[in-house]
Amino acid sequence: MLCTAYGPPDSLTLTDVPSAPLGEHDLRIGVHAAGVNFPDLLIIQGLYQVKPDLPFAPGGEAAGEVLEVGPSVTGFTIGDRVLGMTRWNGFAEEAVVPAHRCVRIPAAVDLTVAAGISLTYGTCIHALVQRARLQPGETLLVHGAAGGIGTATIDIGQCLGAQIIATGGSDTKLRAVGRHYGVDALINYNTDAEWKDQVKALTEGRGADVICDPVGGDVFEKSLRCINWEGRLLVVGFTSGTIPKARANLVLLKGCSVVGVFWGAYADKDPDGNRANFAQLFSWLEEGRLRPLIARRFPLADAVEALKMIERREVVGKIILTTDRHAD
Repeated sequence: MLCTAYGPPDSLTLTDVPSAPLGEHDLRIGVHAAGVNFPDLLIIQGLYQVKPDLPFAPGGEAAGEVLEVGPSVTGFTIGDRVLGMTRWNGFAEEAVVPAHRCVRIPAAVDLTVAAGISLTYGTCIHALVQRARLQPGETLLVHGAAGGIGTATIDIGQCLGAQIIATGGSDTKLRAVGRHYGVDALINYNTDAEWKDQVKALTEGRGADVICDPVGGDVFEKSLRCINWEGRLLVVGFTSGTIPKARANLVLLKGCSVVGVFWGAYADKDPDGNRANFAQLFSWLEEGRLRPLIARRFPLADAVEALKMIERREVVGKIILTTDRHAD
């Protein structure tokens, strides 16, 4: 699925291209499935913080089998089931990925499930474990709870023993999330302008210990008004389209921390830590404790419609694309 010029999803074309060259530290993956994420929509419009050279394929995560191993790669062999953190070029039948950005997928984990956990779950376990140091029993406030980051944060937060409060802009989506994860504390920040007061009421006036904010804008500012003393406000993204500014006086008065979360850089700077995070995620999956919410599965040829659903904010959870390599 090729992007030859920055633009909306309709500008993408399904095109045959030659196989990409394999570097000495790379793996060539035969892609079975790829996850669809909000950054895929941004990157094809030239709005993401990273702009790959044109032409390229979107797709920041892909799962499949190793077809070829670079000469300097150790620890992987042809036929291994792997999850590749592609950054882009994942919406394809093949993807070339640096080996340090790949992890093995246990035999018990379905490739379509694995394909959807790289960006969202990789981001969120890094956010909650390394950045927020979330502790059992703490209150975790999750904004944008129906999106990929939101559902992953709830899922991991529950595995870590947190008490969850979920917010979003649609009652229907919030109810769907609540049913799937058993969350009762649901707040619609579009219909309740003073939602921060609900957060305080649910926490006996203390506020949330950790807040995951992939939304930005006004949500960020109000988050600083309902955060607990020594709380951690995680800056994960800006799906609202507005990059907020932190009011330093509120940070001072709350004794809180505003913490940036950039999982892509972390994965490159600490590949061992990143692999350990994914080992934990796969362990939780095998135990049945982690329950990714997959909204829809589409064939690769329908990637444009999948991205349009993301653009229209119709998705609760994650969309997965499958290729002809994947056996139903």
